[in-house]
Amino acid sequence: MGLFGSFTKAKKESLDKGLAKTKESVLKKLTRAVVGKTRVDDDVLDELEEVLITSDVGVDTTLKIIERIEGRVAKDKFLSTSELNDILREEIAQLLAENRSGDVSQFELPKSEHPYVIMVVGVNGVGKTTTIGKLANKFKQAGKKVVLGAADTFRAAAIDQLVVWADRVDVPIVKQSMGSDPASVAFDTLESAKRQGADVVIIDTAGRLHNKVNLMSELTKVKRVMQKIVPDAPNEVLLVLDGSTGQNAFEQAKQFTKATEVSALAITKLDGTAKGGVVIGVSDQFSIPVKYIGIGEGIDDLQVFDRDEFVDSLFK
Repeated sequence: MGLFGSFTKAKKESLDKGLAKTKESVLKKLTRAVVGKTRVDDDVLDELEEVLITSDVGVDTTLKIIERIEGRVAKDKFLSTSELNDILREEIAQLLAENRSGDVSQFELPKSEHPYVIMVVGVNGVGKTTTIGKLANKFKQAGKKVVLGAADTFRAAAIDQLVVWADRVDVPIVKQSMGSDPASVAFDTLESAKRQGADVVIIDTAGRLHNKVNLMSELTKVKRVMQKIVPDAPNEVLLVLDGSTGQNAFEQAKQFTKATEVSALAITKLDGTAKGGVVIGVSDQFSIPVKYIGIGEGIDDLQVFDRDEFVDSLFK
């Protein structure tokens, strides 16, 4: 069992509800693709390719999925269109497994004399600060002592918003004034966390991408300064992406993976969009595991990603 517990019936219902728009869109397109067909042939595969691409799975990942299904058709000689949903579920779940997305064992915190440090990156507006607040709440519910660090000092609103979440979740926060050195905030946060015997530290960072060179040097400096307190910090670099932006999420992932070593993904705002296929494509194209998905505005609507439940919700 992972740190945040097993996949309950309530979580499944919440996931189904959150992915309803994507599921409705995908199934409608699939139904049109196979109407009047009894077997999976080249025409059906062409239609399926269009379904996946228009569902924001991405061209490269779509071609990979189609190639796998073609392999199964060649091997089995005959596949009925009624089997298509099951085949898609199996192949997409396998693809996600290869990128370690939804690997529940990842959520156990390693034993250490130092706090586990998560540095959160992502552009403004993707739900980064909200994700931090919800994640802090999950760790606290799991009995962990959490400290937040407001190192996005570029915007006063970012600091204020994180303070609101710290108060809501009732966890300590370390902050300085707007315009302060982000690395200084990160240093103070880790010092404070060690003093308090914290288990987890979550560091917010600036979300601007207008100058990637500056972003890269800033994130590198933050990491270097944190390592003076916790030698292997950050233990995790979590990139937050807005799922409702579809293909734009791919571009954001591309820029941030150039700027820093991203080790996990959180994909938000899936409840308000039909673009949920982006979860599959981003994970595959960047070989980075999806750890969390946001499927609503409530404090408990950040879910630990479960690949099997995710594909079931889309194709069952």
